[in-house]
Amino acid sequence: MVNVTAASLKSSNNNYRPIADTIIKLDSIKDQKLIKGKKSKANQRTKNTTAKTDTSKKANGGLQEEVTSHAEDSTIVDHVNEITYLYGRARVTYGDVELDADYIRVDQKNHLLFAKGSIDPVTKRYVGRPISKQKNEKPIESDSLFFNYKTKKGKLYNPLSDQDGDYISGGQIRKLNETEVAYRNVLFSTCDLPYPDTHFGIVITRGIAEKNRIISGPAYLEIEGIPLPFAIPFGFFPKPDSRTSGVILPTFGEDQKLGFYLRGFGYYFGINDYMDLTTTGTIFSKGSFELNANVNYLKRYKYRGNISLSYGSHNYGLPGDPPTKDFAINWTHSQDANAHPGSTFSASVDATSSTYYQNDPTASNYNIAALTHNNSQSSINYSKSWTGTLPLNLSVGLALSQDLSTKTISQLQLPTLSFSMASLSPFDSKDRVGEQKWYQKITISYSLSASNEVDNILESDLFKGSTLAKNLQTHISHNIPVSLSLNVFKYFQFSSSVNYTEHWYLQTVRKSYGRGSIAGNDTLITDTVNGFKRAGSYNLSTGLSTKIYSTISFKKGNLEAIRHVMTPSLTFSYTPDFSEPGYGYYKTIVSNATIPYPYSNQLYSIFPDGFPGQGKSAGIGFNLDNTIEAKFKAKATDTSGKPRKVAILQGLTFSTFYNFAADSMKLQPISFSAHTAILNQKVNLSFFGAFDPYVNRVLDSISGGQIHKFDERINRYTFQDGKFPTLTSFSFSMSGSLNSTTFSPQKPVIPGVGNALQNLNGQQAQRLAFINSDPSAYVDFNVPWNLSFNYSFSYQNNITNTTIANTMMLNGDFNLTAKWKIQYSTNYDIRARKFAISSFTIYRDLHCWDLNAQWVPFGPYKSYNITLKVKAAILQDLKLSKRSDYTSNPSFNQ
Repeated sequence: MVNVTAASLKSSNNNYRPIADTIIKLDSIKDQKLIKGKKSKANQRTKNTTAKTDTSKKANGGLQEEVTSHAEDSTIVDHVNEITYLYGRARVTYGDVELDADYIRVDQKNHLLFAKGSIDPVTKRYVGRPISKQKNEKPIESDSLFFNYKTKKGKLYNPLSDQDGDYISGGQIRKLNETEVAYRNVLFSTCDLPYPDTHFGIVITRGIAEKNRIISGPAYLEIEGIPLPFAIPFGFFPKPDSRTSGVILPTFGEDQKLGFYLRGFGYYFGINDYMDLTTTGTIFSKGSFELNANVNYLKRYKYRGNISLSYGSHNYGLPGDPPTKDFAINWTHSQDANAHPGSTFSASVDATSSTYYQNDPTASNYNIAALTHNNSQSSINYSKSWTGTLPLNLSVGLALSQDLSTKTISQLQLPTLSFSMASLSPFDSKDRVGEQKWYQKITISYSLSASNEVDNILESDLFKGSTLAKNLQTHISHNIPVSLSLNVFKYFQFSSSVNYTEHWYLQTVRKSYGRGSIAGNDTLITDTVNGFKRAGSYNLSTGLSTKIYSTISFKKGNLEAIRHVMTPSLTFSYTPDFSEPGYGYYKTIVSNATIPYPYSNQLYSIFPDGFPGQGKSAGIGFNLDNTIEAKFKAKATDTSGKPRKVAILQGLTFSTFYNFAADSMKLQPISFSAHTAILNQKVNLSFFGAFDPYVNRVLDSISGGQIHKFDERINRYTFQDGKFPTLTSFSFSMSGSLNSTTFSPQKPVIPGVGNALQNLNGQQAQRLAFINSDPSAYVDFNVPWNLSFNYSFSYQNNITNTTIANTMMLNGDFNLTAKWKIQYSTNYDIRARKFAISSFTIYRDLHCWDLNAQWVPFGPYKSYNITLKVKAAILQDLKLSKRSDYTSNPSFNQ
């Protein structure tokens, strides 16, 4: 600590003069309002101190706050001129004003602050640049600055300021008051690099910035430091601190079939802090058009969601042909788990016309996955749970399943309802003392499900008034299971259950053959009969299972042991034949053919879903499950010292069933399956198949002058002929996702406080919404490479012929350099030796810009698309695109 008074310094003729300010000097005429300077005569120097000054000036016209200062290196105090010099990570605060820099000079007499950085002696770089902040404003970084902390006026040189994704850098800024700032030769850009490293922006030669806007004089466009001949005499730049409505500018171009277009013209409505609306439209010169509306809503700690409505009318045919009309309805909604404990509401709606993505490929940004997907699923669900002595659960939902390839509605549920009661022990008591008796372990539960369904209707018939009246099927299902589980003979688990299911219907069906039809050419007629009908079914089952352990131990090496666990189980089950006439659930249909034509008959269920099943079953089921696990010694770096367990085989299962009640073919096919994972659970392996234990004979028949083969299954086991059961089906799959971190140790993830999504600020939420709208637009250069693959092999043996499929799917990306990334996606049919739809995308990170080129080299969607755009979410419409639309090239479908 050094503390030398001014008097002692003067008497020893060792007057210390503060170092000169080397960066910026105030102009004595232009800056006379900021400074009235006097030279120093005496000073005092200390190290690593905090100074408090101007604490007594509280009168009218004086300071109303306390000025505090601190420096890590040293502090020099000039008591005569009332100037303090702060060196090394200096900090000064005055009320709501905060200033940090490597060097700060505090002139208490003139209430003036000067701050600048310094040249690092090692790197020769300018470091410790001043960072200033006032009230709730965002921090501003600059090369140097002057600031009058009494009048709150100041001047900044080469500043850098962030305004919700917009950056102002370079030039000079003069702070006029708390709400107005004057600009001179500053660069308005979306690039966050400080000047002169900013790549793109608008140079504002002179301007005034207010709270929500910037009013400029002459301004011109600059790219990579090169001024372009695009200038305006004056301009207006919004600088909102909240949502603001405004016009969305369109893009221009030409489509070979639809003509010239004006795309994306619309209006943005900032409705309030919780909701906004974006409306856009596209017009083509040949009469086609597209309309879009998108609503985002968010209430923090409550819910968030998005609604998107799209409509398009396109004429790809000849002039005068009727246009193809398409629509799309998308809605996502999620609820915070803590908003309403015990109840949740969610929605995931993706309802489109079958040709929406093909006729409007820009809606998915030419995403191949969206263009080629054949199924669409939508659901809306509400659930409620009641806790207590008897827990109950209720769920209500709507669902829609579309098959876009056949233009049909596979299933429409309006609505579904499910209610369930948790298992309870009716013979047990809360006041029970001691262990449970066997009868006290009996449990019972109840569940109810109800649905209104329309299945397999044409997309064009969905909104017809008669569709629901003719095709709506309503049924209610009740299920009551009663079960008992006991440990017997110490090593065995005994289980028994009785299950009763009852369905209620409001419609039944009646089938008949048309009048005059003949066998082999019958016309089947199905009539729907309204009226209440019920059907009940029940089954019994009893099982016994155990576990068998075997272990091999090793004394040398890191491998300690390998353990094999077998879980055999035997189950007896009984289900009566509900197709017998006494139940009244099944009827027989007979053809109307007469002699000499033979008749045909068919047994069918009068209920639309075919409940209950037909055929009596009384037999024994056998199941054998196997797992293999290895135990290794703990690694030297593992402080816990616990052995490592690695699953070698996660499951290998064999199962079959012998039905005593069947008149023949009593043994069902023997099925087997297995699954495991390798490379730290990153790659999954699985296979399954089935063996037929009975003999199959291949016979010939002659029809139409040709020989046809067919198989006949006979009631004789293959082992009786010394043969192994016939493999009728086999499938193998291998899938996984690998990246650069797969083979390196992972750092533990520390969970944040609360819900991370709920803690997003406005800019983060906007960026996340943009990524969710187009995930393919987000590229992570921090991961050097990614690889996802899926290999599948399938074999089907129909005795007379076999079918084999062998395909490989690959997609991923890799960094060619730190700023170049290549993304790929392809499918290859190994058996046919042909590629399916493949795409390649090249990304170039231009810091505040993105350049990507997408190429589909062959197939029906053969095309290319090159886009240069700004990264900032607020300027996503600022982009330059060049593409060849696949719909505009007649040779693409060849």
